[in-house]
Amino acid sequence: MQTTYDDIPEIALAWHRQGKGAVLATVIETWGSAPRPVGSQLAIAGDGAMMGSVSGGCVESAVVHEALECLACGVPKLLTFGVADADAFAVGLACGGTIRVLVEPVGDAAGAFSPVLLKGLVTARAVRQPVVVLTHLETFERRLMSGPSDALSDVVADRMRSDRSGLEEDGWFVAVHNPPLRMVIVGAVHIAQALVHMARACGYDPILIDPRGAFGSQTRFPGETITEDWPDEAMAAIVPDARTAVVTLTHDSKLDDPALLSSLGTPAFYIGSLGSTRTHAKRVERLTASGLTADQIARIHAPVGLNIGAKSPAEIAVSIMAQITQTLRQR
Repeated sequence: MQTTYDDIPEIALAWHRQGKGAVLATVIETWGSAPRPVGSQLAIAGDGAMMGSVSGGCVESAVVHEALECLACGVPKLLTFGVADADAFAVGLACGGTIRVLVEPVGDAAGAFSPVLLKGLVTARAVRQPVVVLTHLETFERRLMSGPSDALSDVVADRMRSDRSGLEEDGWFVAVHNPPLRMVIVGAVHIAQALVHMARACGYDPILIDPRGAFGSQTRFPGETITEDWPDEAMAAIVPDARTAVVTLTHDSKLDDPALLSSLGTPAFYIGSLGSTRTHAKRVERLTASGLTADQIARIHAPVGLNIGAKSPAEIAVSIMAQITQTLRQR
């Protein structure tokens, strides 16, 4: 699997194992126009290298400085940057917001983020298991829990069903780590070549389905996950969940229809299909004849993508990625 800039726990664990030292910085509270949401993370190595972000670049340098001090002493720290804070203004937080950042060195010292717990978190993420890391903001006691669990509140359980984030409850900061979003793309066509890059940049694990070997080749899609199974068989193996988007791009009913029939019975949060309005009207007729209800068929975004006047394959990919993002964030 290709590493992305969102693999913050994985990067921190790797840096720790390499002997570089590692610190995790996490946004635990925001107010006003803070540029990054609660749960956003930044990993800092002992040599000052960093990956991720806790702001729009406003306070990163200050956080890195504090992180290196925490790494030296092994003690975590809570930082606050706000509009009335002269130090925050000095590092560029002039947008009127306030953020609190939890800075945790990885190590065995009392209060530090245990490498064993970090390994457990990384292992759970690798097998797509949703987990939460609970950190007491006074004692820095930590717990790793997987859901569903009677010990987790309904609010936390709801966060685990949606997108990774965090919240504070009764003195505990609850960092929710959901599995990566997935995008299943049926049809290894020209549009897909641009879309897989955009999907990965937006934090999705793309999966390509195309039984036509000449299309779904490693030459055209280097390093990507490609299956040559028939779309309905591939969908049965993938099992789309509520963190999966499905896009069909072949423009061929023999391939697109089986994928749609399989995915419309799943909780996939987005299903889109390439084709003109006329093409989709014929598609609706076929799907209706196959036994799907009007409500099921209405889940399909078709013609796929936002109407931005896209012409080139890359522009169409932009419109698709934008519509998927809109559906995810505004649902």
